[in-house]
Amino acid sequence: MLNLSQLQTFVTVVSEGSMTAAADKLFLTQPAVSQQMKNLEDEMGVELIVRGSKQIKTTAQGEILYEHAKKILSLVQQAEVAIKSVGAQLRGQLRIGTLNSIGLHLMSPIVSRLLKFNPDFKIKVEYARGEELIQQYEKGQLDVVVLPDTQKNYQKTLTDSISHVLMKEHMWLVGSGKDEFYPPQVSIQEVKKIPYVHFVNEFPDFDKQLSSHLKDIPAVFESSNVGTLKRVIESGLGIGYLPAHSVKKQIRGGRLNKINVMDFDYAFEFIYYRRKSGPSAETAEIFFQALTGDHERS
Repeated sequence: MLNLSQLQTFVTVVSEGSMTAAADKLFLTQPAVSQQMKNLEDEMGVELIVRGSKQIKTTAQGEILYEHAKKILSLVQQAEVAIKSVGAQLRGQLRIGTLNSIGLHLMSPIVSRLLKFNPDFKIKVEYARGEELIQQYEKGQLDVVVLPDTQKNYQKTLTDSISHVLMKEHMWLVGSGKDEFYPPQVSIQEVKKIPYVHFVNEFPDFDKQLSSHLKDIPAVFESSNVGTLKRVIESGLGIGYLPAHSVKKQIRGGRLNKINVMDFDYAFEFIYYRRKSGPSAETAEIFFQALTGDHERS
């Protein structure tokens, strides 16, 4: 009989693209994830993933289960959100600041669910650069900010605040899925030999770490907009680093390919910062719990 834990593991393996990445996200060991996948396949009586390839791919049966499993887990999460939010009787307005590159991923579909069950509750989302969001938060213009570690990236410590790790993120080097010119695996120095598209102004610590390996690399195109960069890379203009969550759908669909960099890997955490006390504190904590449940199933 299927259980939610197996479905969650399966969905995470497919969305993350590997059992190792799924284990990291689920805080499990790789053998534990592998065993859950085997148990699920034994329960179903079919193979769900194609083994032997670097990037996890689903079989026809696996793709069907993947789509249904996402719906099942989403319904479970909706029920949890409804119970929590109705019980808390959310009211007023929660002002949230985050980066444009993760805004849609964070806010949808959880926002619509919360608003549906709480007609007196309003959410305002502000997209800006990290430095600007920190300034607004310190002035009391925002109740919550979701950012990479503020000390490491912006040399700022948010006082009188509670911080929670919301999700772990990786930066992936990607190229067009239609262009066979790009190799599946490179060293970081070999990146210099390929036209490079640069994602600017979002993650300062990543820029610092990358520049220590690729000093003065010329970029053929630069932007702080993830959507624009994805389209540019899909067109074959060059390769570039983007947040993993923003490109998984395109990789699964074959529009982009992940390029394995043998000697450079960058992972970081998005932190949810809220005030320790005040009128928004309880609401901000409930919102965090809702977001956590959504990302565990995304």
